[in-house]
Amino acid sequence: MTLALDPAAHRRVLCLGAHCDDIEIGCGGTLLRWLEECPELDVRWSVFSSDARRAAELFASARRFLGREPDKCVSVCEFRDGFLPWHGAEVKDEFERLKAEFAPDVVFTHFRHDLHQDHRLVSELTWNTFRGPLILEYEIPKWDGDLGSPNAFVPLSEQHVQKKTEILVEEYASQRGRAWFEPETFRSLARLRGMESATRYAEAFHARKLTLKLGASS
Repeated sequence: MTLALDPAAHRRVLCLGAHCDDIEIGCGGTLLRWLEECPELDVRWSVFSSDARRAAELFASARRFLGREPDKCVSVCEFRDGFLPWHGAEVKDEFERLKAEFAPDVVFTHFRHDLHQDHRLVSELTWNTFRGPLILEYEIPKWDGDLGSPNAFVPLSEQHVQKKTEILVEEYASQRGRAWFEPETFRSLARLRGMESATRYAEAFHARKLTLKLGASS
């Protein structure tokens, strides 16, 4: 079954990531396609763990994904990588600040059962903070082998997958030494999710709660 998001009702998109490359890996192709079809999309991009080098990589990457200067729509915190749960109160404060500043229609966040503790905290606080918008949990391939069985898919073209992969590899020089951080990983996952959704390439998400409106008066 295919459900369409109404562009007029879903123009404010919040992307949340524990680390600087998470959003691009998890939903970068979807953002590229959505912005291509709806250039007026209002995207906010918030990352919670970084240092100066990775923040510079993030801004360069976001500029290419968004096709615009990211200064006003990208925020980066400097909590210690791997220690987000032990900065819980401060991270929660940052979520409350985002909630006060931006009312999203759609939120992209981490998978609730991701085995990385930073990812899980961001997912937990997403659900704790945002009660109205559609929340889509993306996936991050990694050594832990914690990919689940997502139930929502966004078909992507070859061009979307290629651009996403090129930006990741070119902009995140700090990650190139990681065995999994390579084009084949990103393309392979997109192909697998495409096969599962009867298309060539796709990104996949966990849509845990949906409200279906039936009829104009609902």
